[in-house]
Amino acid sequence: MRRITLIALGVTLCFTAVLSRGVTAKPAAADLPAGKVNIVSAGRLAFGPDGILFVGDSVGGSIVAIETGDLTAARGAVKIDVQGIDQKIAALVGVMPDQIVINDIKVNPISKNAYISGARGKGPDAMPLLVKVDAAGKLSVMSLDNAKHASMSLSDAPASNPAARQNPRTQTITDMSYVNGNLVVAGLSNEEWNSALRSIPYPFRATEKAATLQIWHASHVRYETASPIRTFVPYTIGGQQYVIAGYTCTPLVKIPVSSLKPGAQVKGVTIADLGSGNQPLDMVPYKKDGHEFILIANSKYGLLKLKADMLNGYAAIDSPTVVSDAAGVPFDRISQFTNVTHLTQVDATSALVLSGTNLQTIALP
Repeated sequence: MRRITLIALGVTLCFTAVLSRGVTAKPAAADLPAGKVNIVSAGRLAFGPDGILFVGDSVGGSIVAIETGDLTAARGAVKIDVQGIDQKIAALVGVMPDQIVINDIKVNPISKNAYISGARGKGPDAMPLLVKVDAAGKLSVMSLDNAKHASMSLSDAPASNPAARQNPRTQTITDMSYVNGNLVVAGLSNEEWNSALRSIPYPFRATEKAATLQIWHASHVRYETASPIRTFVPYTIGGQQYVIAGYTCTPLVKIPVSSLKPGAQVKGVTIADLGSGNQPLDMVPYKKDGHEFILIANSKYGLLKLKADMLNGYAAIDSPTVVSDAAGVPFDRISQFTNVTHLTQVDATSALVLSGTNLQTIALP
C-alpha cells in the first residue's frame, strides 16, 4: 500500500451520488436538426440524456452532441469481450491496424453498448472516427454524414502551437461528464490560469466564463496553473459536492463546487499522490462490501484502488514539508491488470477495460 495526493477541480453543477457519472436531468433531445457533423477530431466522450453522446473536438475547439437513438435498455448483465479491437476497427474502415488511434471509450447507460472515439490515420490528415460495440461484440461505424446533432464552440480554447512540447490546442478538452443538465468540461483555456473547468448547460446555450484552477504539485514541488486536469469524477464528500481530479505526475485534488464561480480563480486541495512519471487516464467510483472506492487507470501502475470512505479526513498536501508517501489517501495496486489505457463504468458492479488491444468487461475489485 502507498499513499497518494489529490487534485480536485470543480464546476457549477449538481451531483447526486457516488456513481455520479450517471444521467439524471432529461432536457428535450428529440428536436436536434439532422446534417453533417463537422468535427476535426474525436476525443473525450460523455453520455447525456436520451442516448445523447457528447464528443469533444479539441482540435476544432468545440463539442458536439449526437443523438444516437440507442435507447433499448440492456437485458441483464452485459459482458463485452473483443480481442484485437484495433484490428477489427481497421477492417471496418479499410486501413492497417497501426493507423487506428483510440482516444476514449464510454458505455451508454441505457443500452450498455460501448462507444469508441478515435482517428483513422495519424498526423494532420487523420480523420475522426466513432465506433459502437454492442453486447455481442459486433462493431459498427457511426456515420457523421447525416446525424441529428448540435454543436457548441469554445470561445476560450487555447491557440494552436505545434512547436510546443504538447500542442495546447490538442488539450482543449481532456475530460467530460454530464450531471444534472450541465456538461462539465476539463482542459485548457487561453486565460492567465490555463487549467480550466467549464460548466456548459445542455441543451447548448451561451455560457459564462470558465473557472480556472491552481493546485499544489508535490512531485514538482510548486503551485501550478498551466497543467490541465487529465481525468475527473464528480463526488459527494461529507454531504458537500466536489470534483475529484487527477493531473500528470500524479496529484489527485478535490475542489468544492461552491467555490466555482464564472471567471473565478480556484485553488484545489491536493489530498493524494499517485507518483511521478505517471499519468491518470480514467476513474470509476463505486461501492463494494459497504465501502467506497475509486478505481483509477494509470499509465505507469495499471489500476489503482483508492480507499474513498473518508476523503474529508486527510490533511492537505500543500508544501514541501508534507511528504507525499507519508500523507494522503491510501490505495492498493491491482496487479492482475497491466497495460490499461482506458477504463469506464458499465454499472454498479462492473467496468469496461481496454488492456493492450483487448476490450473486456471486468468485475469491480
